[in-house]
Amino acid sequence: MITRLSHLFLRTLRDDPADAEVLSHKLLVRAGYVRRVAPGVYSWLPLGLRTLRRIEQVVREEMNASGAQEISLPALLPREPYETTGRWTEYGPALFRLKDRKGNDMMLGPTHEELFTLTVQGEYSSYKDLPVTLFQIQTKYRDEERPRAGILRGREFTMKDSYSFDLDDAGLERSYQAHRDAYRRIFDRLGIEYVICAATSGAMGGSASEEFLAVSAAGEDTFVRSTDGGYAANVEAVVTPAPPARPLEGLPDARVYDTPDSPTIDALVAWAGGADLGREVTAADTLKTVMLKVRAPGKEWELLGVGLPGDREVDMKRVEAALEPAEVTVLDDADFAAHPFLVKGYLGPRALAAHEVRFLVDPRVVEGTAWIAGADEPGKHVVDMVCGRDFTPDGTIEAAEVREGDAAPDGHGTLTLARGIEIGHIFQLGRKYTDAFGFDVLGDNGKPARVTMGSYGIGVSRLVAVLAEQFADEKGLVWPAEAAPADVHVVVANKDAAAVSGAESLVDAFDRARLEVLFDDRKASPGVKFKDAELIGVPWVVVVGRGWSEGTVELRHRATGDVTQVPVEGAADEIVRLIGAGR
Repeated sequence: MITRLSHLFLRTLRDDPADAEVLSHKLLVRAGYVRRVAPGVYSWLPLGLRTLRRIEQVVREEMNASGAQEISLPALLPREPYETTGRWTEYGPALFRLKDRKGNDMMLGPTHEELFTLTVQGEYSSYKDLPVTLFQIQTKYRDEERPRAGILRGREFTMKDSYSFDLDDAGLERSYQAHRDAYRRIFDRLGIEYVICAATSGAMGGSASEEFLAVSAAGEDTFVRSTDGGYAANVEAVVTPAPPARPLEGLPDARVYDTPDSPTIDALVAWAGGADLGREVTAADTLKTVMLKVRAPGKEWELLGVGLPGDREVDMKRVEAALEPAEVTVLDDADFAAHPFLVKGYLGPRALAAHEVRFLVDPRVVEGTAWIAGADEPGKHVVDMVCGRDFTPDGTIEAAEVREGDAAPDGHGTLTLARGIEIGHIFQLGRKYTDAFGFDVLGDNGKPARVTMGSYGIGVSRLVAVLAEQFADEKGLVWPAEAAPADVHVVVANKDAAAVSGAESLVDAFDRARLEVLFDDRKASPGVKFKDAELIGVPWVVVVGRGWSEGTVELRHRATGDVTQVPVEGAADEIVRLIGAGR
């Protein structure tokens, strides 16, 4: 197919959009791929839509090759199935809710576990029907609180979601591995630099869960890798290695000290340095108590205390992941005023226990460890407050920040931190949804067997931005061949009639060779055409210019900048060969 720029619906921009924060957002707007309609909502213009469709095709081919079958379910969904699973409430404000003209509650689908489950349940009833895997590539909707970074985080986006249905856990493991392998093929074909990380399941539910994260400084996700081993995890899924419990016998008694003007950890450590405690005290020897409010779906707000070593900060993303689907927020001044037993700067476990406030601690706070903690009175702290003797937590929580150099949970080396963009997520859901709908099939023993499920997603539209982030340079976009809106970009850089005629003949030959051709036949200056070619980012650029009269055309490789002079005689066949060899 030949696309002439003189007719293409395209307007490139020289300046970055004012609201753009990341490179992909700037370049996709400047190159005329997308346009903003509202916060988190974008139109796809011709070049952007072509790139999106090329990526969709890669995803579709690999999903088909894995044995999955494509269907299409509605994006407008009734309330009832999501009420049955509890997710009508669990999704909270992220769900787009609406009513039809008869007053029935409806929603715009953020994900489709319920509908896929009901669809398969409505068609299949025997073990002979399984396993089956279905997928769709469809628009999803989530009312993001802070849509940002262009199409990296939007309210409307294209997603591939697939669901496997198996008779038993062994079958689920096979389906899960088939998706894992398919995802690796997809991202490898696109040339993405990515890491497979252990992850949390969140509102999806289920057990085993892994994320595919594209390595990028623009990413909102932090992930860790071990320096000596194969461990990788989203920071929200990092499990803190707990030290062994210590004996309680022989430990000194807890004692309350006056610690004036020490509401912060730094001030408390400074006080301890001047006190006669018989040992050196660091922030890691103090127990910080952070107060939160938590609201489970459909419930009232309740207080929650989180205890962690004083040298660590609370990571709210880890807290939210640990407590999902509950809402979580930190206490404000009004909350402290409403609960006078909470003494800011001097909080400790005792007051929480006395007022029946749940208290969860970092895994490092094990039985027999002694701490300096708040005494719940202004200007007072308790020294040698021992876990398991002087206070008993209600459980543990992964709430503390993960730091560079922390011990790797697998026992091999230490952790390094990096940023990434989530591009895929796979879950072993198990029977959460089939239990909710009572989805059984007749087993080979004649008895009902509860079906088990997997759920697998890829952010298809997000991949457009990911490729822009990873492959762009200072001149513009640089698409890999599998995703580019065209195979070759032909630029006429000479007004000579023979050169123009030669370019037309090359373009026709490329079309006959079944290449997608972007042909810049505009009456614009060569400088404008070259800048647009660099901005648009097609992998190969053919320049028909001054060299035509001397018997050559230029073939430029956008990614490397390499230039090959190709003789005019036989140029089309040679360029087709070089493009094919370079894929």
